[in-house]
Amino acid sequence: MFAEFELAYHNQYRKAFPDKASLNRAKKYWLGHLRRFSSAQINRATAELTASNEFMPTLADMVNACREDIALFGLPPLRRAYEEACLAPAPKADHDWSHEAVYLAGRATGWSLLASEPESVSFPQFKYHYLDLCRQVVEGTELKIERPTPLPREIQTELSGAELRKRLRELRKELDL
Repeated sequence: MFAEFELAYHNQYRKAFPDKASLNRAKKYWLGHLRRFSSAQINRATAELTASNEFMPTLADMVNACREDIALFGLPPLRRAYEEACLAPAPKADHDWSHEAVYLAGRATGWSLLASEPESVSFPQFKYHYLDLCRQVVEGTELKIERPTPLPREIQTELSGAELRKRLRELRKELDL
C-alpha cells in the first residue's frame, strides 16, 4: 500500500513521510486500524483510491474504501442488487438470489413498493436497507432467508361416521334441506 502511494503521489508522499522513522510510525499506526481487513481488501481499496484520487488518501479514506469493498463477500453492486430485487419473480423466497442481502433488502423495502413506485422513491429506500445489510455481512453476520413451510397438497384426515353424520346434519340445516 505504501509503495503504491509512493509511486502515485511521489511529492505528497515525501512530504508526509520525510524520513524512515516517520514512515515506520505511520505504517504501525495504519496497520493498527487496517488489521481487521484482509490484504485483498486493502489492495483493492488502495488501487481504487489511487486511481480515483488526486491527493494521497487518508487513513479514514482507506478504512471507508475497505468497508465498501463488498464484492469480496459475494455481494453484488448496489445497482445490480436493486434491479434483481425489482425483477425477481414471485414467490420471492423461492428465487435463486445472488446473495441473501438482496432478498432481505427487497423484503425490508417492500415488494409492492419496488414494483409500483418510481425509482426515485424506491431506490433510496432499497439503498438504505441494502447498505445496512452489506455492513452487517462485512462485520461477520450470516444472513438467512426464512422460507415458509409449504402446506401439503392434500390433508389426509379421516372423520368418524358419527362426525360425518353430524357435519351432514349441520350442512342440511344451513341450507334448509
